[in-house]
Amino acid sequence: MSAEIAGTRQSRDPEADTRPRILVVEDDQALRELLADELADAGYEVTAAGDAQQALACQHAEACEVVISDLRLPGQDGLALLAAIRTAGLDCGFIMITGFGTVEQAVEALKQGADDFLTKPLKLDHLRLAVSRVLEHRRLRSEVTRYRALLVGDDFHGMLGRSEPMRRLFDIVRRVGAANGPVLILGESGTGKELVARAIHAESDRAGGPFVAINCAGIPAELIESELFGHASGAFTGARQSREGLFMAAQGGTLLLDEIGEMPMDMQAKLLRVLEDGTLRPVGDNRELRPDVRVLAATHRDLESQVREGGFREDLFFRLETFQVVVPPLRERGEDVDLLAARLVARFGANRQPPVAGIAPSARALFQRYAFPGNVRELSNALERAVAFCQGDEITAADLPERLRRTGAAAEPAPLSGLWDDARLPTLEQVERRYIAHVLEALGGNKRRAAQVLGIGRRTLYRRLGLDAG
Repeated sequence: MSAEIAGTRQSRDPEADTRPRILVVEDDQALRELLADELADAGYEVTAAGDAQQALACQHAEACEVVISDLRLPGQDGLALLAAIRTAGLDCGFIMITGFGTVEQAVEALKQGADDFLTKPLKLDHLRLAVSRVLEHRRLRSEVTRYRALLVGDDFHGMLGRSEPMRRLFDIVRRVGAANGPVLILGESGTGKELVARAIHAESDRAGGPFVAINCAGIPAELIESELFGHASGAFTGARQSREGLFMAAQGGTLLLDEIGEMPMDMQAKLLRVLEDGTLRPVGDNRELRPDVRVLAATHRDLESQVREGGFREDLFFRLETFQVVVPPLRERGEDVDLLAARLVARFGANRQPPVAGIAPSARALFQRYAFPGNVRELSNALERAVAFCQGDEITAADLPERLRRTGAAAEPAPLSGLWDDARLPTLEQVERRYIAHVLEALGGNKRRAAQVLGIGRRTLYRRLGLDAG
């Protein structure tokens, strides 16, 4: 048997976290085992119990998505179990089955919160269809709840997050925004450093002024001074008229120097002067200008290492880090991955026909296992692609890039080293028996999954283990 019987559980299948969990409650052991096996063959993780008390204990211990219960049970009946589950606030679908069904019983079960009512003799394809319908209804309800959650309490100046690292970040941004002085924003590529800079600007008393951003890595070294400080007419070839620099364009507001670690050394010295005495001189001009600008700088580089290696001025580093804000990588943000994914799918799928309703559990499970070295930018790119290639009404694991799917592949058994001593080589039969034991150990004793990995039927596996396959 692959299903759990009478409230007991087998060792967990490595793929179980991505499969819907079903609880079968039936006092007839033969029928209970049949239903458990059929549902397990249909791809569900199944727990089974023989009465309402065992079922309630199972549901409290590890909530199943759907409970399938006989109406007539020893002790408390199926309606009492349904009432106890609803009273306890345990969120699950509920399918009632009975061999003595009446319209009145069906109505009563539905009134108490059952999702479906099936009569015996039970047709297994009808049961599978009912389970599928209940799970789909729960999925759609979950997606509605998920999208509603995106609208309240989780959005901070365009940044989405309810995890502890993001809550701390939001608090730091509020405090830094209310202060003055330069800010150094650190974080890996794709974490959203410019969004943090915009949030600091929005939380400051300069929020009514302009926010101007420049990517220092995207400007040729010979032009960056002119871009920042401006230039006079005729200052260099091609300068036919004077031009205001970005410092003056950000007057009364905030200037973000993104990728500050790429700024040339000679320009670093000129920037330090602006930060120290508040004045600048446009290229080819004798005038000194005094811009009223708060400077923010951002980088994914380790500036302290660059200082030690002579690639960044130490005095500029210390001036910039008057306030330092570190943006957490996506892999440390836990539940935020689901929130961000839901928001991104809603955005990318807004104009798609047919619309994409959400993300399948199998895809969400992959997100939780993947480290996202490219952070939010990588998640966004993956979901934009997934929405474009999605054939159904939700993103599945198959729609995601291969690198994400690889992280979710079932764990392969460990190497065979140590299974035998090379000096005493075993027979083929011994090797087979040891390898089967090795695979079973790697899969936590799950015989159904072991048979799949070994490429044999369950009955064959039982036979080779010396067990009764009946």
